[in-house]
Amino acid sequence: MTFQVTVQPSGRIFEVARDETILGAAMRQGVGLPYGCKDGACGSCKCRKLEGRVIHGIHQAKALSDAEEEAGQLLTCCSTPQTDLVLEVREVVGADDFPIVKMPVRVSSIERPAPDVALLRLQLPANVSFGYRAGQYVEFILRDGARRSYSMANAPGTGNNQIELHVRHMPGGKFTDHVFGALKEKEILRVEGPFGTFFLREASQRPIVLLASGTGFAPVKAIVELMRIKAIDRPTVLYWGARSRRDLYLHEWAEQAAAELPNLRYVPVLSEARAEDDWRGRSGFVHEAVMADLPDLSGHEVYACGAPVMVESARRDFIARCGLPAELFYADAFTSEADKHPPPA
Repeated sequence: MTFQVTVQPSGRIFEVARDETILGAAMRQGVGLPYGCKDGACGSCKCRKLEGRVIHGIHQAKALSDAEEEAGQLLTCCSTPQTDLVLEVREVVGADDFPIVKMPVRVSSIERPAPDVALLRLQLPANVSFGYRAGQYVEFILRDGARRSYSMANAPGTGNNQIELHVRHMPGGKFTDHVFGALKEKEILRVEGPFGTFFLREASQRPIVLLASGTGFAPVKAIVELMRIKAIDRPTVLYWGARSRRDLYLHEWAEQAAAELPNLRYVPVLSEARAEDDWRGRSGFVHEAVMADLPDLSGHEVYACGAPVMVESARRDFIARCGLPAELFYADAFTSEADKHPPPA
């Protein structure tokens, strides 16, 4: 049995099987619904149900609260239809421009720009056409079928048919323990992608705020590279938040990018600067630095990537206190496995 889903305001219609998630069916049929983690943890796919009934799958309360569910909102990544549906959600133009492919990749190089960050460069197969948008991610497919997601840190068309990924070590992590303990150059890994709707809306002319914390810098770096390649000259400010100076693991790269792009300004912010850092820059929470500099965001677009707490704080405060239109806050919360599957209270 299949059900019909109508997307408003576009009027797009697609079919969903009874046991299939709405997002899964949309991706299969090239319908560009917004999403992030695909696992009920980030809330990026939240939308309003105008007509019909669904079964809400397992999800985090921070992604969809009971009150939001009662008010008719749902997460397309973990909701399955019980009737025909009408959803209110803006389609993402360009999200389905590149086919999703599975492929083997070879580890070309491993660098350690910080003690707990690995910069991986992966060689793509010569016989596979892999296209993506700057800001999207791939999923590693582990031997037991588990998956781990990482954003491309280089713009499409750069890197000699390689993709660059930034991996932070999560002690006890099934994948990152391997990366930091046993991974060697020339090792073959398996990935699938591209995924995600976090990428620059190039048709817009609004000033841009790029907001990153930790290794959320990876997709932001790819966007900056894209702006350089395409000579996108919209006024842009890059805020990168980290705990200590060493966590700004590509600080010099960001400084150089700002020096080369006349419309790009770079603002690093440390939340826990140490005496040995000898830090004379900004301190505190990175999203609060944005609000101090730009109290009126009503004319901007924001692209935020990093820890879920940072992304959600920025979303809430930028909309409520700085006048940012909610639909112009684009986000990719880096949800770990612990975020997706927290221990019971």
